[in-house]
Amino acid sequence: MPVKRVAHETRRSLPSGWNVARRAQPDMILPLSVGLVQSNLENLEAYLLDVAHPESPNYSKHWTPAKVANAFRPSAESVATVREWLIEDGSIDASRIVLSKSGSWITANVTVSEAERLLGTEYFVYEHSEDGGEHVACHGAYHLPETVSKHVDLITPTLHFDAKVRRHGSTDKRSAPKTGLGFSSATTPKIGGVIEDIFTDLAHCDETITLACLRALYDFVYDPVAADKNSIGVVEYTPQTHNPSDFDVFFGNYSKAQVGERPTLVSIDGGFLDPEGDPGESSLDLQYVLGLVGSKQDVLLYQTGDDVESGSFNNFLDGIDGSYCTFEGGDDPSQDSVYPDTQPGGYDGPEDCGNKPTAYVISTSYSYQEADLTTAYMQRQCAEYGKLSLTGITFVYSSGDSGVAGFDGSCLTEDGQQEQGASRFNPTFPGGCPYVTSVGATQVVPGHSVEEPESAVFQRFPSGGGFSNVFPRPSYQKAAVGGYLKTYPPPYAAGVFNTTGRAYPDVAANGLNYSVVLDGEFRLVSGTSASAPTFASILSAINDARLAVGKKPVGWVNPALYSPLISLAFNDITNGSNPGCGTNGFAARPGWDPVSGLGTPNFLKLLPQFLLLP
Repeated sequence: MPVKRVAHETRRSLPSGWNVARRAQPDMILPLSVGLVQSNLENLEAYLLDVAHPESPNYSKHWTPAKVANAFRPSAESVATVREWLIEDGSIDASRIVLSKSGSWITANVTVSEAERLLGTEYFVYEHSEDGGEHVACHGAYHLPETVSKHVDLITPTLHFDAKVRRHGSTDKRSAPKTGLGFSSATTPKIGGVIEDIFTDLAHCDETITLACLRALYDFVYDPVAADKNSIGVVEYTPQTHNPSDFDVFFGNYSKAQVGERPTLVSIDGGFLDPEGDPGESSLDLQYVLGLVGSKQDVLLYQTGDDVESGSFNNFLDGIDGSYCTFEGGDDPSQDSVYPDTQPGGYDGPEDCGNKPTAYVISTSYSYQEADLTTAYMQRQCAEYGKLSLTGITFVYSSGDSGVAGFDGSCLTEDGQQEQGASRFNPTFPGGCPYVTSVGATQVVPGHSVEEPESAVFQRFPSGGGFSNVFPRPSYQKAAVGGYLKTYPPPYAAGVFNTTGRAYPDVAANGLNYSVVLDGEFRLVSGTSASAPTFASILSAINDARLAVGKKPVGWVNPALYSPLISLAFNDITNGSNPGCGTNGFAARPGWDPVSGLGTPNFLKLLPQFLLLP
């Protein structure tokens, strides 16, 4: 009786720039990796709510890493089913099959012809129109026996292409994409010209944002008292690095007591400070995080990837969680950089795997579009943010700088392809993952003071926001988001956005015209990549205050943010929108909205509410 096969993953269109070059040779060797379904993932949100919802009796009782690893380890049945399938259906000798140390992946080197027989697909060599790079992938979909499919998350190499991590913020002339798998710059430059007049007062915050402006806007005055217990980290992807001496110029003008201060470098997979790299993102993130949290608090810089391959979110996650690593390589060799890197100039050391320190708050200003990736890839990574959040970590991500459109202005067709002139909104990832805190951007209205309400950003870029096409709306959002859709229904036809998806951003902070030192010169830098580290710094101060009185860090903070008392501690943003896809996007309205989230933080209101929690 024929085995019933089902389509396990599909891709409706090729990523931009990739075209079929030729059929793959039948004897070409593929490093086939089968990601096993993790146990208890259906309970992940319930586990998280148990430690993160303010009304839970177990609030802030975070899990140990060992407990997390054991709870989600794939079952022995999944291991046995996949191993049996490889041996019986693929005629793969048992000696070629290896189970990863974490128990999450089964790997085997197979030929293209063996892979095509196993997966019911055809493999092709694809070529990129810009750099001529080649990539091996299967066409359209791959199939598994129904009895096997339920035990498998994803298989690589199959449909996943070399999507590039993009940052939300500005680029300069040195930000040309590197070869390899990791970083690619956003397409709209948002680094302004050199600042001639360096203001240190509050009278010019509508023109230039400084540390003083942010403290005034968000009532953020705090002197750490538990810095030795607290931790905050910022993630950067080589070649995004910085010139350390720029910090001294920045602090010499805005925080003289911090001259000489530097972040603590945590190198992941060969990450280093590249003097020839692009300083825009790293300088912005770190000058403001260091300045906002103050000189007592150490700041970890997770510099990820070498100067050849760079890195991906999964390479970073591997470095801080050993249970997430795969056998001798990245989580997805077609998506994530693989180390050791044998290319000239590459990092030839072993892949970092759970050997790097974690921080209580981790800020990242890079992203993909959901349409760049497969659903299985995003779901697996999103679950990892949730699992790590069980241990007390808060992940903060910028929401994007293109409104409801993609980075290059592309939107989605009815069949999910990214095209210029399409009409459907194009959400970002990981902003749509319910286990990260997504931050949108606001600005001081020209001619207004820091005492007056901000607007959703409308100069230089529109803030990213909308609804995920992959992740359903989490329970903590249902009242706030449902209220927005009922009271202020967006005027769009069905299908333009996913009315039942996870909505983002969660919150917002100023993202326009930050004064940043780049190569010794003050420049104006804009983007939600400024908003994310600002909000992360405020959360870090809240953690400090809680740790000082013997309490735990806030961890997965989203359910608390949406709770009635804490949601009222935000400055509501009711002006502006986030246009894209030939529309005005969504409108900022009273309460939560898909432009500014719950609003901008008021630290003096937020702090006592979080201190009242267990």
